[in-house]
Amino acid sequence: MQPDPNLTSCTENVSAAKFDYKLNNIFRLHELPVSCIVMHPCKDYLISCSEDRLWKMVGLPQGNVLLTGSGHTDWLSGCCFHPSGSKLATSSGDSTIKLWDLTKGECTLTLEGHNHAVWSCTWHSCGDFVASASLDMTSKIWDVNSERCRYTLYGHTDSVNSIEFFPFSNILLTASADKTLSVWDARTGKCEQSLYGHMHSVNDATFTPRGHIIASCDARGVTKLWDFRKLIPIVSIDVGPSSGNEVNFDPSGRVLAQASANGIIHLLDLKSGQIHKLVGHESEVHSVVFSHLGENLYSGGSDGTIRLWI
Repeated sequence: MQPDPNLTSCTENVSAAKFDYKLNNIFRLHELPVSCIVMHPCKDYLISCSEDRLWKMVGLPQGNVLLTGSGHTDWLSGCCFHPSGSKLATSSGDSTIKLWDLTKGECTLTLEGHNHAVWSCTWHSCGDFVASASLDMTSKIWDVNSERCRYTLYGHTDSVNSIEFFPFSNILLTASADKTLSVWDARTGKCEQSLYGHMHSVNDATFTPRGHIIASCDARGVTKLWDFRKLIPIVSIDVGPSSGNEVNFDPSGRVLAQASANGIIHLLDLKSGQIHKLVGHESEVHSVVFSHLGENLYSGGSDGTIRLWI
């Protein structure tokens, strides 16, 4: 365990909750759908992953391509920065996870062991472990230094669609097509708790920056908030029937963005309960992420574009 800087960090730099984002720019980066976008931990860079088997690092806010990574033999599903921002992990339909050195744009390690497509990957805050979630119904924890699988996590009865380390801890959160979320102890590989309530496949789950709330979204557009300390549901919001593909909090933890299959980005105000809609994609939205201070929002779509909202 490490101290979580989110608990003690100065919050004056974080903008007040914002909902009136306007579409400002469209970056045409890929020939095929964008599956995932992530922000660099400290710099104004963004990584996009695509079904075209490539990842691209772009400078913000101009959207200029700085690096392109190729090497996977099938579509990319997800990516995650090393805590230092100097390395990247990517997950793919080719059943592997690849680690990349971003100073050179080169693949340094390929992790093999899953039997089917890998949907998601997450880097532990110490930088020595990567976890992955797969269509083969398992998750794996990989020791980057020994280049081996430390644990395989068994328990889900269908595809594991997302995985995320709880900030600065040994706790993992998974979301599955078996309609459940599970909380795991990464030190033992054991499931500590499962969360029931979704009626459809859970596509994504994430923590607030401070870690006290979990958000999850499912294939029928239902988003749920959970009290992480008590592991009980708080509220359920139905913006379906279109699938909710991804959820992410803004830096303040007050605004939750949901990327929807109907092309709409839903912004939930956790304080008032109001839902705001951002309309600007012409097709499915796969991924949505806030800038470091929350003043901008970026979304990735099935048309291969990333859109900047300010």
